[in-house]
Order: sequence, then C-alpha cells, then structure tokens
Amino acid sequence: MKDIAKRVFNVEIESLQHVAGLIDDSFTAVVQAILNNTGKVIVVGIGKSGLIGKKIAATLSSTGTPSFFLHPGDAFHGDLGIVGANAPVILISYSGETDEVLKIIPFLKWNKNLLISITGNPNSTIAKNSDHHLNIKITREACPLALAPTSSTTAALVMGDALAIALMESRKFQEEDFARFHPGGSLGRKLLSKVKDFMRVDNLPFINKDASFTDVLLRMSEGKLGMVIVGNATYVEGVITDGDLRRALLKNPDTSKLSVTDMMTTNPVIVDGDEFISQAEQLMMEKKITNVLVGSAEDRSLIGVYQIYNQ
Repeated sequence: MKDIAKRVFNVEIESLQHVAGLIDDSFTAVVQAILNNTGKVIVVGIGKSGLIGKKIAATLSSTGTPSFFLHPGDAFHGDLGIVGANAPVILISYSGETDEVLKIIPFLKWNKNLLISITGNPNSTIAKNSDHHLNIKITREACPLALAPTSSTTAALVMGDALAIALMESRKFQEEDFARFHPGGSLGRKLLSKVKDFMRVDNLPFINKDASFTDVLLRMSEGKLGMVIVGNATYVEGVITDGDLRRALLKNPDTSKLSVTDMMTTNPVIVDGDEFISQAEQLMMEKKITNVLVGSAEDRSLIGVYQIYNQ
C-alpha cells in the first residue's frame, strides 16, 4: 500500500513538473486581463473539474479576486443571468470538449465575456473559442486504468492556485486583507483582535519583595501562568518566571538564601492593551517568552497578562 501511495505521488509530481514547463506568456496575459477587468471572475466546470472549480473560486475570493462558481447545468437552465457583461469566465475541462461547458459558450460570447480556458488540449473546441488558454497537458493519470481524473485534476487545481497567488501578489494583498475575509479563523483573530480582548485579569499572581521561596512557588502554582508578578497593579517591580526559579536553584540550591530580588527580572516586557495580538505575539517570539504584561510601560502599571498559548 505504501508503494502504491508513493507511486501516485511520483506520477502526479511528474505531471505537475511537466505542466510547469508549459507555462508561457499566456499565463501573464491571463493575470493581466483579470487585473484589468472589474467584474467578478466566474469559474465553470462539471464533474471532477467542477469540484476543482469550486476550490479555485474560493481561493480567488479569499485572496482578493472576487469570484464565484457556476455549474454549467444550472447556467443552461437560467443561472446565466448572474454572469455580468464582460466579466472574466474561467472554463475548466481537461478534454476541452465537455458538452455542458460548450453549450454556454455562445451566450458568453454574446455577453462579451472574457473567456479563459484551462484544458489539456490547446486544439480543443473550448480552447479555440477562448480569448486565453492555459495548457495543463499531463504526462499520465495516476489512475492505473487512466480513467479516474487524478493527475489532470491536480494540475487544474495547481494552475488555479498559481493564478490566485499571481493575482494576490499583483494586488499587494496582505495578511490584514486575508484576515478581513476570514474573521472567524485564527489568523483573523490574531490580526484584528487586541491584547485586551484576550488578556487574563483575574487571580493575577502578585507577590511582595519580601516573600519567601516557598511563597513564590505556591503563588506561581496558584496563578497557573508560569510566573509571579512582583509588586501590584499600580506599580510592577519585576517578574519571576519558572525559568528564573530553575536558574536560581542551579546557582544556589539552598532555598532559604534565595530572595525575590535575586530571582526577579526588573525590566519585564509590558505592552499596551490596544496592541494587536499579532504584534504582541511577534514580540513574544522575538523575546522567547510565553507571557507578557499588559498595561503601561511608562508608569509600570498593570491591567492584565496575555499568554501566547492560552488561545
């Protein structure tokens, strides 16, 4: 079974490398044509090509190129009304002779749509009736019977991804833009949410400078943040992390002689509550810390603690 899996991967990789070698100025022309067009991109396909088309449309939309998928059967029975005049239409058919796709071409030409075809045959009817053609001619299908679309659908999918990424980079689409289209995802949360929205404010582990080693250890366990805060919410004198405890013990195993001032970091990182989570977590990764104090770095006051692994 492992050998079969590896064979499938190798066959599809071989086909993708072949298709990559077929990319020419037509690809650039397609990207430029879509960039120059203000209409939404319509992706058309049926069967396995239709499933690939749905994914391509979704990827285009999430990366800055508004797009939707249109099933040719539905199109032929009334849904052509949603196709805007002059809008780019991507027709996906490996053979280039899919009857359901061919039937809607006359309307698309009458509607003056920009026709872009993705097929494995530049001489096919669909390719010849398109303004631009992207060739995805593969070396062979991974299916040993050459019946089930495998390498061919992968090639169409990757061509769609290539188009989406080329358009994305041309539009200078950024993480913030992606997050706006994915507000429910983790990236959206990090890029659009602020530290104050996710910081911890209850049961913060404060201790005094005269606390014993045992007091520090107990308070750290109770706080469940892997740290204690020396001082109070009005003024933070420093912090002691579990790493600080371990390093202190390595230097002096006699806990009776370990003081808070010996163990604490006197210049803890403090971020503003209105800072975006993405910025705070970037700083935390640079500093190699998992907790950051939230408050005012100027007067060292505290309103909460943000923990990178708490989300």
